[in-house]
Amino acid sequence: MADSLSAQIPVIEQQRVIIPNKHGEKLVGLLHETESKEIVVLCHGFRSSKDYRIMVSLAAALEKEGISVFRFDFSGNGESEGSFEYSSYHRGADDLHAVIRHFSGENRAVSAILGHSKGGDVVLLYASKYRDIRIVVNVSGRCDMKRGLAERFGEDFMEKVKKDGYIDFKTGAFEFRVTEEELMDHLNMNMREPCRNIDRECRVLTVHGSADDLVPVEDASEFDEIIPNHRLQIIEGADHGYTAHQTELASAVVKFIKSALEEDNVAPNR
Repeated sequence: MADSLSAQIPVIEQQRVIIPNKHGEKLVGLLHETESKEIVVLCHGFRSSKDYRIMVSLAAALEKEGISVFRFDFSGNGESEGSFEYSSYHRGADDLHAVIRHFSGENRAVSAILGHSKGGDVVLLYASKYRDIRIVVNVSGRCDMKRGLAERFGEDFMEKVKKDGYIDFKTGAFEFRVTEEELMDHLNMNMREPCRNIDRECRVLTVHGSADDLVPVEDASEFDEIIPNHRLQIIEGADHGYTAHQTELASAVVKFIKSALEEDNVAPNR
């Protein structure tokens, strides 16, 4: 039955789109074109890309509802130009601004923005700074930037970075260097103040897994306390990557975005 249903779903055209950011770097993305005027933009997390499983599965779920989706690589990640930076939240928000301006110039409206992990923080920062998006989804973003650093870099990470001016980190196939300046930027990043400043007319959903061992669920509860117009949904048993809970994540996201679009009297193509 599932195969027959999926056979009825039309093939959605995916268009490769290149957008310059404010620094002249080329941001590379894929547009899932359903011919809806409105677009949902998806933002990946730390050391990730537009092709991460969550980005791809959420794009597929939204396009099935007739909603166009754009997923792209932040500068210094994936196919996009630029150098990788450990702490680049505001830079990411500016990249997102370039994407939204691009589609606005083509008479397309970005109706919602969604970010996973670090991308969740980026979309919240964007909403606070630019105040031109009314639907925001934060998937497993971090509220307290000090949490998790000792587990990632070691208990003596501050002594190391003060002594050497940098700290090297390797996880799996990824290896990178974090400078003292980048680390201090990260530590001084305060998500609470910008979250309090998000417009009350902007509806925000935070989705978090109860079994997330990278960003604790307490961060989601903190977002729930400080964001003015906020809804919290905890997915029981889900880890940071929603390894066994892709369907539950997609269902929560699609339901929230569709409901918000209906409130705004925006009907996706069906």
